Amino acid sequence: MNQDVPKGVNDEHPDQRGAPVGRRVFLGTLALGAAGVVAAPPLQRGLEAFLGGAADKDPTGLTGLLPNGGGFRYYSVASSVPRKNADTYRLTVDGLVDRPTAYTLDDLKALPQTRLVRDVQCVTGWRVPDTPFEGVRLSRLLDAARVRPTAKAIRFTCFDGTYTESLTLAQARRADVLVALRMQDKGLSHSHGGPVRLYVAPMYFYKSAKWLSGITVTDEVRPGYWEERGYDVDAWVGRSNGRDDDPTS
Repeated sequence: MNQDVPKGVNDEHPDQRGAPVGRRVFLGTLALGAAGVVAAPPLQRGLEAFLGGAADKDPTGLTGLLPNGGGFRYYSVASSVPRKNADTYRLTVDGLVDRPTAYTLDDLKALPQTRLVRDVQCVTGWRVPDTPFEGVRLSRLLDAARVRPTAKAIRFTCFDGTYTESLTLAQARRADVLVALRMQDKGLSHSHGGPVRLYVAPMYFYKSAKWLSGITVTDEVRPGYWEERGYDVDAWVGRSNGRDDDPTS
């Protein structure tokens, strides 16, 4: 997932793994990372110092497992991601639709915007509470494209050239699924998947694909990047991946 898989467990890019770590150390570090979300920033800085300092100077490769600014970690399955701006960004909506469309960033900004404030929950355990996202409801773009009766699912592609995700058509039409342009009341940064990302509020964060570039309507669900590697296709927080017992927690 573009933001939920720690560096060091990306089998597609062995060059990004860093130094090997044992399973106990790995799981223990994830627990420390979760603590860093809840605890004060000094604890987070202390953990990073203990593990080697800044990520680019960390000989162990472990600081990539911890939350940083705002409680988030920045993950990618691609070795590099091009930057897009208002001049170069395009979002295509195609597949089983009668009106294929390509949106510029300005086009998306001109549409009615919806603001949601929800907890962001990563399948690896960390959580960032009460995080605002703002953007266009995905259902609005699907309605404008006139989805055909044979459609059953959506496939999302990203301009990193690697990551993909999927939702059923019913999931995609939920009011809490956005094509997001803003996060934490400011424009999406490149690290957070900007200028446009998917935001699927009720699911684990790997479903919220960063660097969104394509929305393709299909006749079946096609597992995304991490689902092809064992993650749940339906990633409801609290009801998948064997993580939380209480979906309301």
